[in-house]
Amino acid sequence: MKPPPITLSGTVPTVTDVDHEAVADGLEHSSAEEALEWLFENFGAQHYIACSFQKTTSVTAHMASRINPEARFFYLDTDLLFPETYETRDRLEEALGVEFDRFHNIGLAEQAERYGEELWKRDPDACCGVRKVDPMRRALSSVDCWVAGVRRGDSASRAKTPKFGWDGKFDLWKLNPLADWTERDVWNYIHEHHLPYNPLHDRGYPSIGCTHCTRPVDPGGSPRDGRWAGIAKAECGIN
Repeated sequence: MKPPPITLSGTVPTVTDVDHEAVADGLEHSSAEEALEWLFENFGAQHYIACSFQKTTSVTAHMASRINPEARFFYLDTDLLFPETYETRDRLEEALGVEFDRFHNIGLAEQAERYGEELWKRDPDACCGVRKVDPMRRALSSVDCWVAGVRRGDSASRAKTPKFGWDGKFDLWKLNPLADWTERDVWNYIHEHHLPYNPLHDRGYPSIGCTHCTRPVDPGGSPRDGRWAGIAKAECGIN
């Protein structure tokens, strides 16, 4: 899939016939709402909004569903999510009137048969590949742009995250409408709109993944210190 030619029309980016870098530059100065409006105008149904049911999901799902009732959402079910994460999914579906499409891979028993017990301990990259990256490729195989809740303030590895660009991992466009949002921005939006959010955030979990690979973070720690704590790993491979 080749990147579609894109340019700016006035102050609003549109898909036409000029360098996509102009669009990326324009979106850097757009609000999250404007970025999502541009997404729907230019990609139509060929979009997919990734949801992890962390605090940014509450924001993007609410914002996108208000802008476009036909917004499309999905999540990766690793079979190792916290009960609170599944509960948050259900609460958001009810509150927003949306559905989250589920993508998953082989069961845990089959994974153990193929790769051995507790793969997440012995080779966490391989485990993420099976439980996240492979189903992610299936989820994105029929769309042209996906949306993530990545913020530059999440970690040093995300500090230069663009709002819009080409995702070479999955060969399609990627939009990060909250890239320039602060932690306070996220919580202010959630409280202003009285949105459901994952209760683990109130129990010392600033970043939430799978049960075996996520721990609470001590006060003052980096938001992602609780992910794969004690090993040299910072991302699951999808961002």
